[in-house]
Amino acid sequence: MRAYLKIKATSEVLPYNHLPLLTGSIHKWLGWNKEHGNVSLYSFSQLEGGLATKEGLRFTEGATMFFSAHNPDLIRALINGVQSSPSMFYGLTVDEILLQDDPDLSNRTLFYNASPVFVKRKNGDRVEHILYDDERAGAFLEETLKTKMGLVGLIDETLSIKFDKAYTKASSKLIDYNGVKNRCSWCSLSIEGKPETKLFAWNVGLGNSTGIGFGAIK
Repeated sequence: MRAYLKIKATSEVLPYNHLPLLTGSIHKWLGWNKEHGNVSLYSFSQLEGGLATKEGLRFTEGATMFFSAHNPDLIRALINGVQSSPSMFYGLTVDEILLQDDPDLSNRTLFYNASPVFVKRKNGDRVEHILYDDERAGAFLEETLKTKMGLVGLIDETLSIKFDKAYTKASSKLIDYNGVKNRCSWCSLSIEGKPETKLFAWNVGLGNSTGIGFGAIK
């Protein structure tokens, strides 16, 4: 299930490294729940509608974003949280919430980024960031998604995830999260598998750290 937020903005310029603030708003709205400290079965998009400037993003026409979750109870918790405290940061305030029921993804395989996809694996004493052009990327995305699927009893041996090599605007993005630099991918993806598997990915996102704003897809 997915909740779309329409957000009013002021003339304040939002710094590019605002992801921790956005995550803080999500966690404030969700309140204390069993998702905290566990594998996240939800995802949320980056803010859309901003005009890029030298100083940061300016939202002259307001902003939009979405929050998706496998468990509808989390959507309800988010709605209650927003209604109780709609203010966010830098003058942003939620003005409207629109809900979308789970779509039928039976005949769909191509998905697009709503936030950068972050894939990481420990390699000895260091953490390696895996990008869209790495041949291992798809297998790692499948591995992470299957771990999450196992938490809700989903099994799909037909699952296949690949970054779209035909996507001409593929790029990497360096996202600063509280001083930690995360090299991520911005590239469309193909997901093949059962309809319920694709829907699960659509809701919970792909890759690592979806609970702090990475890996949302549309």
